[in-house]
Amino acid sequence: MSKVPLTVAGANKLREELEELKTVVRPRIINAISEARAHGDLKENAEYHAAREQQSFAEGRIAEIEGKLSNAQIIDVTKLDANGKVVFGATVEIEDIASEKRVTYQIVGEDEANIKELRISIGSPIARALIGKEVEDVVTVKAPAGNVEYEIIAIQYI
Repeated sequence: MSKVPLTVAGANKLREELEELKTVVRPRIINAISEARAHGDLKENAEYHAAREQQSFAEGRIAEIEGKLSNAQIIDVTKLDANGKVVFGATVEIEDIASEKRVTYQIVGEDEANIKELRISIGSPIARALIGKEVEDVVTVKAPAGNVEYEIIAIQYI
C-alpha cells in the first residue's frame, strides 16, 4: 500500500478523533450494551441492537483511522524548501483571470479536504494544475463548464 500524504494538522486531527473514540465513545457503547443486556431477551431488545450497531461503526472507524495513520506520510510544509513553488500543504492565493475573483486554498490530503474550509485535495483538478508552479504563473483548469485560467498571486507555507 502506498503512503498517503497528510499535513501535520490533518494527522493531529485524526489522532484526536482516535483518542476520543477509544477513551470516550468505546466505553460509553460498552456501558450501553451491558445495560441493554440487563433488560433481558436480546432478540427483541432494540437498545441492545442499536448499541451493537454503534459499536460496529466505532470499531470500524477506529480501524480506519489506525490504518490511515500507519500508512501516512506526514508532511510539515513549514520545514520544506519549496523554492517558491506550489507543493503539498502550501496555501495558494489564485485569481480567476476572467472574473478577477480571488480565492485562497490550502492543498491537503484527500481525508483532510473540505471546500467550506478552503482546503482542497491534492487530487483535485485545481491542485493538480497548481503543483510545481510559482507566483505569477497562469494555470488552466479543466472544469465541467470549460477551461478556467487562474493566476497564482501568492504562495504561503504555513
